[in-house]
Amino acid sequence: MVLKLIIVGILCALTALASHMGRAVFHDGVRPIMPEYVEGRMKRMEMASVAFGLSAGFVFSVGFAFTLASRLLNPWLLFLPTDILGVLAPRKWIAAVFGAAWGVAVTVAFDALNTFFGLLPINFLNALGALSSPVIAGFALFPVLAVFYQFGKVKGLITLVLELILRQLAATKILTIGGTTIYPEALEMFAGVILLVAFAIARDVKENKTRDTSADVGESLFAVRTKRIMSSIPLMAVIGGLVALISNLQYFAGSEVDFQGLHTAYQAGGDMAQIGTIAFADMIRGLAFIPLIVTTALASGVYGVVGLTFVYPIGYYVAPVLFGNGVAGHIAAFVIGAIWISLEMLALRAIGKGLENFPSLREASDSIRNAMNNVLEVALLIGSALSTLGMTHTPKDSQNFLAFAVFAALYLINEAIGRPVIRLAAAPLAAIVTGVVVNIFFALHLM
Repeated sequence: MVLKLIIVGILCALTALASHMGRAVFHDGVRPIMPEYVEGRMKRMEMASVAFGLSAGFVFSVGFAFTLASRLLNPWLLFLPTDILGVLAPRKWIAAVFGAAWGVAVTVAFDALNTFFGLLPINFLNALGALSSPVIAGFALFPVLAVFYQFGKVKGLITLVLELILRQLAATKILTIGGTTIYPEALEMFAGVILLVAFAIARDVKENKTRDTSADVGESLFAVRTKRIMSSIPLMAVIGGLVALISNLQYFAGSEVDFQGLHTAYQAGGDMAQIGTIAFADMIRGLAFIPLIVTTALASGVYGVVGLTFVYPIGYYVAPVLFGNGVAGHIAAFVIGAIWISLEMLALRAIGKGLENFPSLREASDSIRNAMNNVLEVALLIGSALSTLGMTHTPKDSQNFLAFAVFAALYLINEAIGRPVIRLAAAPLAAIVTGVVVNIFFALHLM
């Protein structure tokens, strides 16, 4: 616990410092506005107000719900507040103190909440394990939906049929690699993404959209404020290393794809094959966000505190596979994470120029993000509903649908009043509140 508090406290201190200096923030919507603050056109309190307005809903919905459901810290809970606290602080050292205090306080608070909920007569946190069951299977279908969005019905159906055939070939072990089993969802996602990229490049080549931008690099959108980003590499290397380290130590889940899957895998003893599938999904998710992060970073001179998000799987999968789960693995996670995020920053200009040359790939990233959100909303809704069916006191209560009724009511009320909690977080949050309500009913002898 002490080690956890120290590492999380230092990490949040550094991310708050990065925000205060205008070097990096977590929120993609805050990043383009930061130059107004850094270059003196917007006052500190105005910038803090904007950051709070954009971030508060995510902290109290996604951040809160995902951490309680998985018992793992996440970036919405840790880094969105440090975006705000960093800007709010009038001095660098105050920003660091604010950030460290937030990291320590939130870690203690959620560990205490998990302990308290675990003592309740109906331990709904265990039931929340079912939340992850449809997530990876549903997420594997996002390339199909993305192809439908961008390239129409025919190519979408081709992608769907190919994905399902390859999935079943892997599931029935007809298709293996040197006798080693391939995880069906990993192969499914890989095939779908390859088809999506191929369709995008083929469209650009056919329509002759590619162009040589070597003559106007100085005027390129992606060259703006690059110098500030390069000067941030030492600070960002330490932050990237620490993010990889807390992922490696199983304190942290970085994305909506991995949060519940990693918790389930850790509870089952850490099956690295299962974690490998989660890591592959996480990496594919990271690829989808490259255009958004790179373009906003180069246009603003402000990077993301977790870079292109690949430091997550580096921490929880790459380092343990290469160096084991001991001290060597922890050190490797920090070192590889620091080196990787530094290389990302050095490669930003080249990545930006490549994106200029292939506009359909930029458009594909938008389709991918929309598809990911849609499939995850459905998967988390189904998983949350399944988890409520396990919120009973004894096995004989398994047909008691009180928990499901409460869950459905909460979810539908959120929809009816204009969706104050985004759908991605609404279902897990409704499942958590349902667990509390069920315990109240039990205490009142109404269950």
